[in-house]
Amino acid sequence: MGTEKNPRRVADNEAMAIARMLRTSPQKLNLVAGLIRGKKVDKALADLTFSKRRIAGDVKKCLQSAIANAENNHGLDVDSLVVAEAWVGKNLVMKRGRPRARGRFGKIMKPFSEITIKVRQVGESA
Repeated sequence: MGTEKNPRRVADNEAMAIARMLRTSPQKLNLVAGLIRGKKVDKALADLTFSKRRIAGDVKKCLQSAIANAENNHGLDVDSLVVAEAWVGKNLVMKRGRPRARGRFGKIMKPFSEITIKVRQVGESA
């Protein structure tokens, strides 16, 4: 018999992937996420490949995961996918410090963040 399957968290023509614990601030990651929002996935992958930002490689890996999820898990056509949404969230912050003058302590915050990418199939090209 088995148990009832879980309902999907996204629509039938969508797939998503999440990359957590990315070692950059959410503000910097959001600049890269804004680079790919609303673009076709092949153009978005090309933009991330040639971006000068260090975190673009991790965002590219997350986008490739979302594309693979769409193709393998949900049977969507890769050629008609667009990046529907890409949003950034905070994760933990490592607190470090450095001694400063007159007995004070300078806080050094080392933030982590996460990105969620949702791809959507538009226009039936099948």
